[in-house]
Formats: sequence, structure tokens, C-alpha cells
Amino acid sequence: NSKQIQQWSDVYCVHILRTRDVPQLVPVSSGGGGKATPPSKMKKPILDKESDEYRQRRERNNLAVKKSRMRSKQKAQDTQQRVNELKEENERLEAKIKLLSKELSVLKDLFLEHAHNLADNVQPPAAAVTPGDLCNNNNSGNNNNCQ
Repeated sequence: NSKQIQQWSDVYCVHILRTRDVPQLVPVSSGGGGKATPPSKMKKPILDKESDEYRQRRERNNLAVKKSRMRSKQKAQDTQQRVNELKEENERLEAKIKLLSKELSVLKDLFLEHAHNLADNVQPPAAAVTPGDLCNNNNSGNNNNCQ
């Protein structure tokens, strides 16, 4: 038994020595149930702040953050520019509506005035008069045109 314990102890020590320098992902909580822990819930290995890998990661992250902020700022500027363009277009269209409304009002007034003048100048239709009627009704004795 002591030999087996010694062998097991030696194997365990070798395992510890081999895995000591290798960062391991360890679950944050022991949820149990045999389900795999998603990578987002795993503790990430702590890197030495002096290591090249750490500096490279930080540099890449800083560049990514800078790029993301620039895109966000550009998108906000583009949106503001579009808002300004739409406001200007809206003002132009409002002015055009106002002008066209005035023009319509003037044209309506002209039309109504013209229609009123036409109504005043038109006389009710007289009874149908034929040239013979003029000759028969003409008692003046000048019946030169009547035969």
C-alpha cells in the first residue's frame, strides 16, 4: 500500500509540475448538473502585465476601442448632418406650400371674379324671333325688306 501511495504521489507531483505554468480555464461557479460552462463564465488566466502577450492584447484592445469610438462618433455626425439636411428641406417645402397656397387663393379669386362678370353680362334668353316676325310687328311702314 505504501508503494502504491508513493507512486500515486509521484504521478500527482509530476502532473502538478507540468500544469503549473499552463494557464487553466476554471468555472466561476460550480453549477453542477454536468452541463458545460460557457466560455463567458470561465475565469480567464491572469497575464503578467510585463509580458509581451499582455502588451499586445492591450494594444489590440486599445485600437479596437479607438476604432469603435471613431465609428460611433462618425455615425452620430452623419445622423446629425442628415437631420440638418432634412430640416432645411422641410423649411423649403413649407415655404413652397405657403407660396402655392397664396397662388391658389389669387387664382380662385380671379376665377370667381371672372365668373361673376360673365353672369352679369349674360342676359336671359329672349323668345325666338324670326325675320318674318320683325316684318309683321313693324308698323312703321318701312317694309322694304319684308315680302
